[in-house]
Amino acid sequence: MGLHSYFGGATIQTLKMAAVPASASYSRFVFSPISRNLVALDSFPRHSPSPPFPLLARAVSMAAAVQTTPPSSEDIGTATGKPQWKAAIDFKWIRDNREAVAENIRKRNSKASLELVLELYEKMLAVQKEVERLRGERNAVANMMKGKLEPSERLKFIEKGKNLKEALASFEEDLVKLSDELQQEAQSIPNMTHPDVPIGGEDSSAVRKKVGSPREFSFSVKDHLQLGKELDLFDFDAAAEVSGSKFYYLKNEAVLLEMALVNWTLSQVMQKGFTPLITPEIVRSSIVEKCGFQPRGDNTQAYSIEGSDQCLIGTAEIPVGGVHMDSILAETVLPLKYAAFSHCFRTEAGAAGLATRGLYRVHQFSKVEMFVLCRPDESDTYHEELITIEEDLFSSLGLHYKTLDMASEDLGAPAYRKFDVEAWMPGLGRYGEISSASNCTDYQSRRLGIRYRPAELAASTNPKKGGKGNLAPTKFVHTLNATACAVPRMMICLLENNQQEDGSVIIPEPLRPFMGGMEVILPKHHTG
Repeated sequence: MGLHSYFGGATIQTLKMAAVPASASYSRFVFSPISRNLVALDSFPRHSPSPPFPLLARAVSMAAAVQTTPPSSEDIGTATGKPQWKAAIDFKWIRDNREAVAENIRKRNSKASLELVLELYEKMLAVQKEVERLRGERNAVANMMKGKLEPSERLKFIEKGKNLKEALASFEEDLVKLSDELQQEAQSIPNMTHPDVPIGGEDSSAVRKKVGSPREFSFSVKDHLQLGKELDLFDFDAAAEVSGSKFYYLKNEAVLLEMALVNWTLSQVMQKGFTPLITPEIVRSSIVEKCGFQPRGDNTQAYSIEGSDQCLIGTAEIPVGGVHMDSILAETVLPLKYAAFSHCFRTEAGAAGLATRGLYRVHQFSKVEMFVLCRPDESDTYHEELITIEEDLFSSLGLHYKTLDMASEDLGAPAYRKFDVEAWMPGLGRYGEISSASNCTDYQSRRLGIRYRPAELAASTNPKKGGKGNLAPTKFVHTLNATACAVPRMMICLLENNQQEDGSVIIPEPLRPFMGGMEVILPKHHTG
């Protein structure tokens, strides 16, 4: 039971983790859309920033250039364990490619049970066939009763119709139960994997690129916690009293540094054609699931709100993924490229034993996330573009880092391929992850119902009335996401790598215009 606090008559609802099975899906799955009126982005004007803090303004031009999908029902979910959202899954493709799917599950070290999925699918087909047979018989009986019949004959048909109705109702109930069970099991099957992905655990990840080298210090290196204390930048103790462990206050120049990082990052990615967004930070649990994340469970990273179907977001990828949910986009608006600023909230469940001190692993932080929706044939190209943007950002700040092609067991269910960037953190004495870039192909879009209509006309020798037969069939977009700036870990890198012997920290040149021209952070108390 959750507790409620009352302030001035207002009820504040508590957050609580709850357990349900992880929800995932397969790249070939097809999902039934839900009716929703959406619009597509019109062209976004490019312009140069005027620092400091010129961005984060609403600059999105919207136009009604999208067709919404036909309406369909969504299962809200009940205590009986029924799926919260319905999916029309291409089980035939899974059955026809069972060896490739089984191998992919093995490579990912997934707990998905392909055998159970296929067993349930065959049972469902058998029941479906019987339902269709009974419906045919019922229709035949109904047609017979339309004619002239002797009273005795009519009574026989009435009785037969009654029996058929009862049998049909029983089989239809079985069909619904099998469909729900099948869907629950099938949603645990992960996306397929890029053929170049290294196979194995995280240690099997391959280094794609290494930039720079660790800075050599002529003095004793301090970590960001010690620097933050001497420069009066953080207050972890007060935050622990107010909010709990792994929370923090930013103070003085650290506040300006966060804003500078966010605004500078946005200014850079906007020049690459990304539209800035500020997203909601509470979303429905079903949106979290459709993006391929586990909103509840013992090791969930999401804070769920007790008594509701909502969660706090762990990344802006989730609300951005929902912007065009259940829509058919015009091909001419693709690619759609977003740069979303949000606060992120993570439970960090199961994080014991990892680097947890200071800002490295916290429950709340700010982040700029890039998100792309594109045609399927373009997703590999945009994946390379995203990692290049990340690398350029980190290089321009003078960081030493390496880019990794992450191994199959470390991809997570949605990712077809994932690149991570790890930067050198002198205070930790090791590399720490600061960014990732994932190509999720059509895994998320098939769950979220995001399709596009190709511009070319479909060939048709017998077009339907009104020319609709000439419309090309819709296709699912591919989605990609990449971290442009995760503020706390960027702060660790900048403070630790740019520290000076006198205790000051040099501000990288690109950030200075966004900090009012400030060049250095000085200690607040000099010992002389």
